[in-house]
Amino acid sequence: MKSQRALLLAGTIGLIAVMGGCGGHDQAIGKDNTDMTRENPLLAEWDGPFGTPPFDQIAPNHYIPAYEKAMAVHKAEIEAIVGNPEAPTFENTIEAYERSGELLSRVDTYVGNQNSAHTNDATQEVVKKMAPILSAHATDISLNPALFERVAAVWARKDTLDLDAEQAMLLKDTYRGFVRNGAQLEGEARGRMRAINEELSNLGVQFSDNLLAEMNAPALVIEKESDLTGLPSDVIAAAAGVASASGLGGKWAFNLQRTSWTPFLTYSERRDLREQLYRAYMNLGSNGNEFDNTEIASRMAALRVERAQLLGYDTHADYVLEERMAETPERVFDLLERVWAPALAAAEKEALDLQAMIDAEGGGFELEPWDWWYYADKVREERYDFDEASVKPYFELNNVLAGTLDVATRLFGITFEERTDIPVYQEDVQVFDVKDVDGSHLAVLYTDYFTRASKRGGAWMNTYREQYKIGGQDVRPLVANHANFSKPVGDDPALLTLDEVRTLFHEFGHALHGILADGTYESLSGTNVYWDFVELPSQMMENWAMHPDVLPTYAKHWETGEPIPQEMIDKLEASSKFNQGFSTTEYVAASLLDMNWHTLTETEKKDALAFEAEVMEEIGMIPSIITRYRTPYFAHVWGGGYASGYYSYLWAEVLDADAFEYFKEKGIFNQELAHSYRENILEPGGSEHPMELYLRFRGQEPSVEPLLERRGFQ
Repeated sequence: MKSQRALLLAGTIGLIAVMGGCGGHDQAIGKDNTDMTRENPLLAEWDGPFGTPPFDQIAPNHYIPAYEKAMAVHKAEIEAIVGNPEAPTFENTIEAYERSGELLSRVDTYVGNQNSAHTNDATQEVVKKMAPILSAHATDISLNPALFERVAAVWARKDTLDLDAEQAMLLKDTYRGFVRNGAQLEGEARGRMRAINEELSNLGVQFSDNLLAEMNAPALVIEKESDLTGLPSDVIAAAAGVASASGLGGKWAFNLQRTSWTPFLTYSERRDLREQLYRAYMNLGSNGNEFDNTEIASRMAALRVERAQLLGYDTHADYVLEERMAETPERVFDLLERVWAPALAAAEKEALDLQAMIDAEGGGFELEPWDWWYYADKVREERYDFDEASVKPYFELNNVLAGTLDVATRLFGITFEERTDIPVYQEDVQVFDVKDVDGSHLAVLYTDYFTRASKRGGAWMNTYREQYKIGGQDVRPLVANHANFSKPVGDDPALLTLDEVRTLFHEFGHALHGILADGTYESLSGTNVYWDFVELPSQMMENWAMHPDVLPTYAKHWETGEPIPQEMIDKLEASSKFNQGFSTTEYVAASLLDMNWHTLTETEKKDALAFEAEVMEEIGMIPSIITRYRTPYFAHVWGGGYASGYYSYLWAEVLDADAFEYFKEKGIFNQELAHSYRENILEPGGSEHPMELYLRFRGQEPSVEPLLERRGFQ
């Protein structure tokens, strides 16, 4: 999930949404009645239900003409602001800038979303071609001296303006955005800033394309059925589907998407094949072929140092964290180190337990990373008489989704009506009309859950239109949730793992942040908040997913319809802290890797793998665990916008653990508290500093103790 304000740092398609405002005035669409506008459905006003995109009419050949037209419109809008003969005011400069670029933002958002969710060669070529062009366009705006002069003039009078909190935040963000993008640079420094932005944009696109190519390629192909020993039937069926999609009919294949390789490592009895697949994952993006990402990551890190220092910051992390709740690298390292020590101690104990299981079976080998999932599953089954395969039949996808929507209804009174008359970009996508308590339209929600070769890995939320207000009209958002669950084969249903259930609830939490947004300005709406706050609503939803009062409402056996037995719920609860040392250690290790890359102070390129090894040795990583993401496939950091920000999941978990304690005290469906949560956390977006919003909801600053308790570290 990306917030629009962070896209500039991502250096990918989506960049313009930051630089020219995030759009807003839909009435401007269609005013230009040129042939291009009439013939290009990406430029014409979207007249589907609720202003939804005509996916069935838009094709990749529309993309570049739409970009060219939209950039010209945006340029004219900026020139109108600069050329305004009236003195700069909040309305004619700050608001005008915020509202500019609506058409370009819409085009850019559409193409970027399609490139993530349902790409093809033509779309990828457009993205590659447009990345440097969009970067140059954005840089032209951010370095426009006349435009910055007007913005600075309004900023200088901020204390004399009668602005509300949201207007004050918009002014602050706008001014600081220009400064942070080099508006005060001169001469050679300004030219160098432009070059760095363009190169980072190109490199970010290339990193993502390389990763997509290697993740979707079969990494392990099995020809003999006897080599499938230990694998559940649904995993075998999914592997047959991967093989068939890769032109390997009659075989079974596993790729490097987590939904493919994780089940194999969990259940396969063939240690040699587990090692083969895991080593393929470990080497993802570092195989010395045309998809190698090691040089790209090293170059991006060096460029980020140079850019930060051009702007007067010591490191890229200092630059990024200025606009985060954490504020400084020191505070991030402090949080990570407070969790790292107890997590590593727990992981070391877990490793001893797994080794004991290996020894008891007469394995005769030392625990390796490719053994962890397999033996952790065995230890959990022995200790709690529970294994994930036994619970999976209770997590049928449609039931889990219905349970997720029901939680939202019970909390906020909102309802979801499936619509089949709204165009979609792929046959598996579902569409819902989200309605408020009074029956009024709140949002459109697209759900896109199955893996396919045209979709990038992972799970995320995005929007095709943010919520905003203009001219007395509340423009409601178009929100999308994506995942990579295995698509069922034949008549079998889609059954989810525990992690996938949490993922669905997690992304729906992001969706609620967008659906319930209630702001004036698009750049401050919904998920456009500080990145170490944006994960609060998503991680908060995970608490309801596994709560014993909620599970029976949606966890129903796909064949019998019987709700999950209380005995199984008790086992889930008892095992909830199992293996937390492992999961926390691999996550915090990745966060520390991110922070070490982005607290570099030298612009010389590092050997990516050697640098990573040094970091892992310095933090004391145990050999049976590797960091959740190694440098060449750390998409959050190099292909996304999480550079110096991967820690934010943990920061937000401190918030969500503390906040859910409040719900447990008052009642998990307490209506008064749910209203406060909606009003103070979900609706305001980035209109105020997130700590102010949290204090208003919680009444006190968050404590780290509930997090440590939840993970069993104290």
